[in-house]
Amino acid sequence: MRSSIWRNFDYSLFIVTYALIFFGVMMIASATNGAIAPELISRVPNQIQYAIIGTFVMFLLTFIDYRILGAMHLWIYGSLIGMLVMVFLFGQVGDGGARRWINVGILIQPSELGKVLIIITLAYFLSRRYEQMDKISTIIGSLLHVAIPIALIFLQPDLGTTIVYIVLWATLIWAAGLRIKHIGLFFLLFTLLLPVIWGGMASYQRERITNFITAESGEQEERIGSRYNIRQARISIGSGGLLGKGYMNGTQTQYRFLRVRHTDFIFSVVAEEFGMVGGLAVMAGIGFVIVRILHGARVASDPLGSMICYGVASMIFFQTVVSIGMNLGLLPITGLTLPFISSGGTSLLSTMAGIGLAQSVIIRQRRFA
Repeated sequence: MRSSIWRNFDYSLFIVTYALIFFGVMMIASATNGAIAPELISRVPNQIQYAIIGTFVMFLLTFIDYRILGAMHLWIYGSLIGMLVMVFLFGQVGDGGARRWINVGILIQPSELGKVLIIITLAYFLSRRYEQMDKISTIIGSLLHVAIPIALIFLQPDLGTTIVYIVLWATLIWAAGLRIKHIGLFFLLFTLLLPVIWGGMASYQRERITNFITAESGEQEERIGSRYNIRQARISIGSGGLLGKGYMNGTQTQYRFLRVRHTDFIFSVVAEEFGMVGGLAVMAGIGFVIVRILHGARVASDPLGSMICYGVASMIFFQTVVSIGMNLGLLPITGLTLPFISSGGTSLLSTMAGIGLAQSVIIRQRRFA
């Protein structure tokens, strides 16, 4: 029985995932080439370390029946809230004054790991109420389910990850069968909360949004410095041309004109060194991963499995669109990493855990999919 289950393991998803991770390590090495700051020098070995840990987590989650994880939803949800509270009590402050990390031998960002945890718990909540989606109480219950972690993450402050949680909630309730009549209610609720959200943002978060809106107005010259990164990103992407300047030969990258190049603007490094072809190849690889996970949703044996796959695919898709969009200047800077490629240990760990969850659903698919 067990061997027949593992026969359904999606090897193409596995291979493309690790090809992207390997390429990501290469690009981080290029982005930090010649660095003298210890924090930058350690980026490559740290990414490899988290990739190894992520491999163990991925296979562990693949091995564990996702339905068992669903049955443990209360423990998982409590662990998520507990970790987020620990950030406020013992968290380490990073750049910009945000408190997002805790040290457990290695630095982890609970809000990143929480993406996978909230997918499990919210998917279980909705799968138990799959035939009650016409009731407003079900929708409100799902909203309350994510409201506590969203509030804790927003206060860190971490606007980008907050938005990811909102997108995960919207994706899963839509997949569960959201009724059209409820959409207007949510729009009204969002409109009423918008002033509160704006007032609760850190000053640099509001500045990023206003800079994006007034990007071409030229009316506020004092903000040119804060727009430096996005301008250099555009130059990097444009100068790469069709095939790029070659690995570790990007002038914007190697001469340090492009800042935060190993995390937020890693796509600009790819486009400068490997050109439009390289950028499209990365998008195609991530797109293939998303398609395979969505296939897992289609062949899943129950609503819980389907919604887990929808949640993981949504997480990867949204982060990819936002990350590439802000590199192109089409979206405000949010600090979201490019899945599999950007430097970020906990982000990589979370994404690999998501792949493991999807594989757990895929190998236990219904017999006649």
